[in-house]
Amino acid sequence: MTYPVDNNLTNAQNELYGWIKDYMQNFKHSPSIRQMMEAMGLKSPAPIQSRLKHLQEKGYISWQEGKARTMQIVDEIVEGVPIMGSVAAGGLIETYSDINENLDISDVLKKKNVFALTVNGDSMIDACIADGDMVLMEPINDSYSLRNGTIVSAMVPGLGTTLKYFFKRDGKIFLEAANSNYDPIELNLDEVIFQGKLLAVWRKV
Repeated sequence: MTYPVDNNLTNAQNELYGWIKDYMQNFKHSPSIRQMMEAMGLKSPAPIQSRLKHLQEKGYISWQEGKARTMQIVDEIVEGVPIMGSVAAGGLIETYSDINENLDISDVLKKKNVFALTVNGDSMIDACIADGDMVLMEPINDSYSLRNGTIVSAMVPGLGTTLKYFFKRDGKIFLEAANSNYDPIELNLDEVIFQGKLLAVWRKV
């Protein structure tokens, strides 16, 4: 079977991505690594995992590495969500009676190279980012322009990737959690690669 070609993807990535979309549309859940291996005619999971990693980095899917069943497709742009009025966080207020405008989130999703990551862990819980949430990230082209307090996805070679608050003090980088159970991570600037900054949090309830 042939699938629509996206020039941002390699042939192998296009083939896998197209197959995954068809599978999820038909079965309403994500396939296993073994199913993807069989569909692509591969005998090892490594090429599948590599393609999935690239698809996530390019913003086509969200998944927890090593857990194929957590995969989600990130390709539907919501043009507008109706604003139904206000809701009180204190006392009661009058409810909405009609709909007169939409909350337009398409500009967020149309930003160039926006990608999604699935959150693992509770280190950002006090920033209302919980385990299992999906975060939409905007690539960081100039790390020197980052402002203190920005939530970033940062990769530390040899250690892994983390979602944390960014702070720069006295020539040092500090990645700080929104959870008092986690200590700040102190690094030199050349020890960290900033992948993206937070645009939005998506949570299924």
